[in-house]
Amino acid sequence: MGVTLALCSMICFGSNILISRLAMARMEIELGFFIVLAVNILFASTVFGVEYMLRTTPFAWHWKEAGMFALGGFIGTYLGRRFMFDMVRVLGPARASVVHSSAPAFTLLAAWLLVDEKLGAYELALMVLVILGLWTTQPSGKGASTEHRPGRDVLRKGALIGLATVVGFSLGNVCRGYAMRTWNEAVFGTIIASAAALVCQLVATRDWGKAWRGILASDRKGMVLFMWCGIATAGGAMFLVSAMHYMEISLATLVTHTTPLMIFPVSLFWFKNREGLSLRTAVGAGMVLAGLVLLALR
Repeated sequence: MGVTLALCSMICFGSNILISRLAMARMEIELGFFIVLAVNILFASTVFGVEYMLRTTPFAWHWKEAGMFALGGFIGTYLGRRFMFDMVRVLGPARASVVHSSAPAFTLLAAWLLVDEKLGAYELALMVLVILGLWTTQPSGKGASTEHRPGRDVLRKGALIGLATVVGFSLGNVCRGYAMRTWNEAVFGTIIASAAALVCQLVATRDWGKAWRGILASDRKGMVLFMWCGIATAGGAMFLVSAMHYMEISLATLVTHTTPLMIFPVSLFWFKNREGLSLRTAVGAGMVLAGLVLLALR
């Protein structure tokens, strides 16, 4: 069940990477991020309303766990995802998904240091296999056109943004995974995390009136695309946190970050392989798939 939920999370986050590229071409990230966070809250609230009507156990409020979800929202949703949008803009979806895929290694370290989560030799070996496979899928750029090949300065900037992204996602995942150990409220926790991120975005915005006018004057298709990003990221967060109830935090994060399995085929056919995908990509994808199958069969 945990692997299945994490794979659903991967599909959601992979969809966000692809949609956000189209959205950013039509609307500023700073304005679109407001829409994403607002839709996060609305979509998760709708899901929670349905869940509340169908649940058989009463809802109970836990202050400590709610605080951990809020902290995860600030670190992971606000900082991590905000940097993620910048990384997609700078590096493109395929390269961004590769940098994004390094987060499980940081999550493994953070989960060990902060919540004393330890994996056995078998799980560690599978994690190494999957991470190596993800890095093997990194596009070489040889088949990419010069127009779409980032320069050194762009790659350096993308690397710094990518580091901030993976650290933010890793610490945010550990906070939410820790909360799920004693408070199994994945949907409501997502609402708290998204609300905390929205508050941070509002505080960081100096001119609210200008931002609001900018949103109203923005391209309507861009707004719709960012709304879909909000639905995708909310779904991804809920599936990921739910997976942490059934499996280790680092392993759930590992499966969720296998977005290249989805991104690369789409980039190949949709974006006409302008990011330079090759046979090496297929080899890496095979390693990732082998690791996921073995993990599911453990």
